[in-house]
Amino acid sequence: MGITLSENAAKQILKKLASRGKGLALRVGIKKVGCSGFAYTFDYADEIHADDLLFKSHNANVVVNASNLQFLNGSNIDFVREGLNDSFKFDNPNVDNTCGCGESFSLKNEVKI
Repeated sequence: MGITLSENAAKQILKKLASRGKGLALRVGIKKVGCSGFAYTFDYADEIHADDLLFKSHNANVVVNASNLQFLNGSNIDFVREGLNDSFKFDNPNVDNTCGCGESFSLKNEVKI
């Protein structure tokens, strides 16, 4: 299944990589934080590590560490503008609940990270 990108997300990734002048992909993952337990992490990948998985959509790449894939598998990442803010947004079928502020989430299956 993997991870897919919307056309808007792919355009934003390509734009950011071009403005940086380097990079291969958007790197995504999860970390323990917040009131619901987890939050997404975003960075730009300048290299692909041995334990990374690479997914391509609309000519842009997204990288995830293999240990995080089970919690992100089947996700679609979009890039949205809401008022003055813009951000990457996940549609993740593995999420059980999100907190009121929308910054953290819990997963359907218990996770040890």
